[in-house]
Amino acid sequence: MATINRNISLRALRAFCVAAERESFREAAELLYLTSSAVSHQIKQLETELGVKLFERTPRSAELTRNGQAFYEDVQPLLVDLDAVTTRHAQSEQARSLRISVQPFFASELFVPRLREFVAGHPDLDISVDTSDESPEKHPASADVSIRVFKAVPPTLASDRLFPLRLSPAGSPDFYDSVKLRSGKIISDFPLVLHESRLKGWQEWERSSRIRIPNHGNSIRLDSMIAVARAAERGMGAALVPRQLSESWFQTSSLVQLFDHDLTTRDAFYFVTRKEDCNNKDIRTFRKWVLQNFAEKR
Repeated sequence: MATINRNISLRALRAFCVAAERESFREAAELLYLTSSAVSHQIKQLETELGVKLFERTPRSAELTRNGQAFYEDVQPLLVDLDAVTTRHAQSEQARSLRISVQPFFASELFVPRLREFVAGHPDLDISVDTSDESPEKHPASADVSIRVFKAVPPTLASDRLFPLRLSPAGSPDFYDSVKLRSGKIISDFPLVLHESRLKGWQEWERSSRIRIPNHGNSIRLDSMIAVARAAERGMGAALVPRQLSESWFQTSSLVQLFDHDLTTRDAFYFVTRKEDCNNKDIRTFRKWVLQNFAEKR
């Protein structure tokens, strides 16, 4: 047998395997986008390098010889493994993605304004941010990570507590000027802007502040904290807004804090992900950035 050339063409090996499976040089050529003569030439060179005949050729088919069959059984699994390795490494070089779910008010007031820094530092990471889901106590199935409000994070999730949810009574500057307080009781008109998920929030604030709210006032219920803040900004009533998320509104006097007392709830903002994803490199990197930027210093 002739000495084997260690530089046997990989294309020749692929052509050989496809021709062996199809028992036809013509069909192999169609699948490989080559001419029949090119496939025949590659296999002929392979036979020369190996020093053995691989096919019995007929005008209509190409059948493996005994040596050809043995060679195919050895080579074909190697090509499968090589394809798997190539695919795996090709995927690692492709743009990576991270799907993030953030409740809308947190996204608009804290998260998005700082996100540019993370994106600039990780240009090879494809970031998608979903802010469509207002509901608390939930990690969307479509998300890799989320930042949401929880009373208690389910044990199936890995979590990091960022900061407690503190609610501040707020209204427009004109509304603030209209509020009248006497002997610990609000005696002026005091319409309420309520969030659907916290309809009892003002009752809790009343108990903790010991300031009585008129029980005859009207109210409007909204399903978005952004909408609640906007309604209060437009003078539609008093709203309880997340203190840490509303600093820019207070600084610009778009909203004014109506009373000094904030309601500290049992809820908190958490960074969460599935436990099985904790070791993902991109999730670990993003988690570190979130904790550095949003976690309350203790």
